[in-house]
Amino acid sequence: MSKVKLFGIGFDNYDFDDLLAFMDRAILAGKPCYILTCNVDHLMKLQQDAHFRDVYSQATAVVADGMPIVWASRLLRTPLKQRVAGSDIMPKLGRRLAKRGYRIFLLGAAEGVADKARLNLEAKYPEINIVGTYSPSYGFESNEAECRWIISMLRSKRPDIVLVGAGAPKQEKWIHRHYRQYGAPISIGVGAALDYMAGEVKRAPVFLQRSSLEWLWRLIQEPRRLWRRYLLDDMKFLGLLLRELRVGRGEKR
Repeated sequence: MSKVKLFGIGFDNYDFDDLLAFMDRAILAGKPCYILTCNVDHLMKLQQDAHFRDVYSQATAVVADGMPIVWASRLLRTPLKQRVAGSDIMPKLGRRLAKRGYRIFLLGAAEGVADKARLNLEAKYPEINIVGTYSPSYGFESNEAECRWIISMLRSKRPDIVLVGAGAPKQEKWIHRHYRQYGAPISIGVGAALDYMAGEVKRAPVFLQRSSLEWLWRLIQEPRRLWRRYLLDDMKFLGLLLRELRVGRGEKR
């Protein structure tokens, strides 16, 4: 598959069919790897977080999770096929992952949420093979004893796919630090996806997702937690886009 270079990131130009094909190959190969779902929030964090840049530099695949990135790719005449959001992986691929019998582990969210997500997924996809769930404590990424427990649990459950819902960049840094230790072929940070699967948080209507206004829906739901991210930090994306446009014009000259 072709790569698209945007904002200093090499995006894999995948739609969901391509992502599934990549997952098939990785699971067949059996070697641990991780996939990053890059959105505007990731781009802004990457500007100042050297550790996060290291995480990106070693990823096996990077997909565009955010319509602003997809629209920017079109404006820059290097179009990406589709938004491939972490929160859409199960809605888009759940049935096919179930038919393949892939072993799935849900890691993250508040206590009880991953278990509820599992029940809802099993009701929706009766063939799905969820081999375990775990909702870690707050600050688990710095708790060495708990990290060792999680790694031990993952080794014993032998999942093909680990979905980690702990928020960015914490989930991606945790995966990067430990994915070789637990050895799952596929690890993906999925943010609030476990809350959506569990029905704890209502997902934005499809027309808001397609029009790049899902952020507004989330802001209305959780204003105290998300106002700074969406109203201050992420608005700097326009500056990144203008810089990218200037670079593109300079290269053409």
